[in-house]
Amino acid sequence: MTWRARRFSELKWESFMKSRLRFGSVTVIALGILSSVCRAADEPKSTSPTRAAGQSEAPLDQAALEKKFAEDLSGVVFTGNYSVTTLGKEKPAEMEKYTIARVSKVKDKEDSWLFVTRIQYGKTDLEIPLTLPVKWAGDTPVITLTNLTIPALGTFTSRVMIYGDRYAGTWQHGKTGGHLWGKIEKIEQPAQGDGKSPTAPADPK
Repeated sequence: MTWRARRFSELKWESFMKSRLRFGSVTVIALGILSSVCRAADEPKSTSPTRAAGQSEAPLDQAALEKKFAEDLSGVVFTGNYSVTTLGKEKPAEMEKYTIARVSKVKDKEDSWLFVTRIQYGKTDLEIPLTLPVKWAGDTPVITLTNLTIPALGTFTSRVMIYGDRYAGTWQHGKTGGHLWGKIEKIEQPAQGDGKSPTAPADPK
């Protein structure tokens, strides 16, 4: 083979190898992009929070909420249970009953409501009018007591959430506290004109 032919052959081979290297580089880049696309497709897509079904964007009508609260809690019985926690130990729940004859907002006192109540638990049975603060968490009322002294019962701190026909919360009396929960039932109204007083629902068996 002549020198010129050998040189031509070397140049041709060098050009061929450069082409292969360029092709290899392009292939690596393409595979890298493809791999990234595949990983992105496999990863769970983050979605922006969506508003819950039925949740309105309109501002809450506080007057309507307070009107409903007064209607729903007038002439009702809170029937449920309370537990007692002392020194970190919780005793089994016991039955409790609170009869509320009437609820109305106290004029000129923000968040203050008058509860005309009958409190029954254990051997205690008292009828007491109570002025209690009611705070609102959105559309949910929370009866709020902080170091409130109730005649014949003592001083209590409590938070009781009301939603629908259920209630739940916590209570504290000195070093003793616990939980309370149950259902809210309307007092049975007598037939019109029979002269009888409203009666509370029968005690659960």
